[in-house]
Amino acid sequence: MTEPTTPPPGAHDGAVAGPIPLRARDRARAEVMSELLAAARARLESEGSAALSLRAVARDLGMASSAVYRYVPSRDALLTLLIIEAYDAVGEVAEKAAGSGSDPAQTWLEVARAVRRWALDQPYSFELIYGTPVRGYRAPDDTVRAAVRLWGVIIGLLMRAAGEGVLAPTGPDFDPAGRMAPEALATAGWTDPDEVPDEIARIAVRSATLFTSLVGAISVELFGHLHHVAQDYARFFDVTIATSAAGVGLRISLD
Repeated sequence: MTEPTTPPPGAHDGAVAGPIPLRARDRARAEVMSELLAAARARLESEGSAALSLRAVARDLGMASSAVYRYVPSRDALLTLLIIEAYDAVGEVAEKAAGSGSDPAQTWLEVARAVRRWALDQPYSFELIYGTPVRGYRAPDDTVRAAVRLWGVIIGLLMRAAGEGVLAPTGPDFDPAGRMAPEALATAGWTDPDEVPDEIARIAVRSATLFTSLVGAISVELFGHLHHVAQDYARFFDVTIATSAAGVGLRISLD
């Protein structure tokens, strides 16, 4: 990471200055923040989000509690950093999988599989953002940009399928009016819900169906609800994803 590049005194006539390195103080702060987040993730894994405290993290780092507050003002601010980190991680996984180049339906299956693998590797991060809310914590607007990355992949695939003429829902038709919250539509770029074409509004609602089926399918596996139910969890997951996708119009082949 570098600071904005500025020319040194006397650099003129088209001379291009190299990047200015981070100051020692900034490097030290970045290192402490990295260690602090690593310690917080370890606490999250061992004790869960509800038990996370700055005192415990400070103790793990061998720091005084008062010193930690110079980097993170509160427990909630630390939680917010972890939440944004987790949302960005799953969003990056989904975006990378969506670049596979296959048709929208099969791409959605690959995205879902990639998100499942991430959740199995990072169960405590998945639980933090998609599990039981932390009592007393209210996520600030800072989390929205990261949180909608996965949704952006989903709605993008549905829009692509519609544009290619391959979106054929088997589920019921419905009036989309009043089904999506105005702030959700605003996040997708529509500031006035009344101006959203019905076709786009239906796609937005159906994108939520794909999202909830994905999170639900992963949750029942992670939290042990498939014990003595599914024999092969991965194949069971594929059927769940393909079945919900067919309802919104994506025909996935499981051959």
